[in-house]
Formats: sequence, C-alpha cells, structure tokens
Amino acid sequence: MADRDPFAILSKGALTWAIGAVHGDAERLIALHALLGPKIQTGDNLVYLGNLLGLGSDVSETISEALTFRRSFLARPGSELDNVTFLRGSQEEMWQKLLNIQFAPNPREVLEWMDKYGIAQTIKAYGSSIEEGMGAAQEGIMALIQWTNRLRDQLRQRDGHNAMFSALKRAAYMEDHLLFVHAGIDTARPLSEQLDSFWWGGHNFDDINAPYSNFKKVIRGFDQGHNGIKIKDYTVSLDGGCGFGGPLVAGCFDSDGNIVDQIEV
Repeated sequence: MADRDPFAILSKGALTWAIGAVHGDAERLIALHALLGPKIQTGDNLVYLGNLLGLGSDVSETISEALTFRRSFLARPGSELDNVTFLRGSQEEMWQKLLNIQFAPNPREVLEWMDKYGIAQTIKAYGSSIEEGMGAAQEGIMALIQWTNRLRDQLRQRDGHNAMFSALKRAAYMEDHLLFVHAGIDTARPLSEQLDSFWWGGHNFDDINAPYSNFKKVIRGFDQGHNGIKIKDYTVSLDGGCGFGGPLVAGCFDSDGNIVDQIEV
C-alpha cells in the first residue's frame, strides 16, 4: 500500500463514499460496513476521512476491520487499488510523531499534549501505556528510542497496519469537482502548501463562503462540534461524534458534491 504521493486522485464520474472519524469504535465501524457493503458498487471510490485511531478502546480492531473491508471491496472484479483511500487524521498525525518523539526537544511536554488529545488508547492498542512513555521521557533519549522501537515492533506484528500507516494521504480529490480532507483547509493557501491545516485548521471551516480553488465542495470527516452531517453551499461535514458517544456517519457523493445516500449507525 505504500505510496509517496501525498494526495489521492479519485476516479471522475464515480460515486464516492466518505466515512467520518471513527475514533477507535470498531463496533460502529463493523455495523457501518455491514450496511455499506450492499450499497457500494464496483468502480465507486471509498475514502476514510481520518481518525480511525483515538479515543475508543478498540483501536487495533478498528484498523483491522477497515483493512478487511478494503480487501473485500477490492476483491470484486473490476475494482482498482486506487478506489480505496485512507486519509491522515489528527490522531494518525500524532501517532506518527509519537514514533519519532525521541527527536523532540521536550518529549515529556509533547506526550502530555498528545495525552490530552486522546493518544493514550492508541498507545495501549500497541502494547504500552502513556505512563510508560512518560517514564521513558524522564530517563532520556535511549529509553525513548527503546520505547518507540517496541511500539514499532507491535505495529509490524498486526497484519497490514504498518503498510496502511505508510500509505496515508493528506487529502483526496476529484479534479474540478470534490476535495476530501480530515478537518479543515486554509483557503488562502494552495493544496500543496496546507502545512498542518488538514488536521488542525477546522475552526473556520463553516465560514467558507466561496469555492476553494476549482472544487465544487470540500468534504471533511472531523468536526470539533460533532454536528452530524452538515451541508452548506461549499462544504460538507461528516462527524456524528463517533468515539464521543455519537453515531458514525458516512455519505455518498456524486461528482457535483450532492449527497445521494447516507448511513448513520
């Protein structure tokens, strides 16, 4: 699954299913996949909009379920590898930085910040704890290297997990039609210069009142307010609060950005 291109280009003319933030709730993802399976057609696009990881207690199972559904969908005759895309969410971004935390000038402070935003369950899923990480940070760089190496070893032992993390995309788009992001977009910058706006720039998303670049709609999967399926003239949010006690939502879009079907579990 590894791919050096930071953006996924989606097939024009196809329908695109997009799944909002899951936050480690494997049970809801399994239920959503059960409903999605009969609906999604060969040639459709499927985009997971980031934050498969996070707050729930079933992070590893959530990743495995997403990979199992991907394999099942791609096994259909006529399906292409590019039909399924996983976006990097803020949780995945934190996880990747965590695996290199030994290079941070203040690793303990970084760990405390990550803990505040929900990284502890992901660390637990791969065989450790936030407390063990804090202890390693206290001991110094060699202890941190050993700690992150143990996390990497656990990651490699889970079938397909490491490959999925290596293939995460910053965004996905259908040229001149739709742009799919995790949380936000800086409308003053081109797509290639978004920096961390994809993960942390969602506070002004609802204020977008004109097309961004040539895209008819920008669709995101994480909304800090967890306001469900929220449709505006140029944006759509798909976040029912999964992982925070709310439902997991998915929307199916035509090339004009119209929602033609939706699922909520």
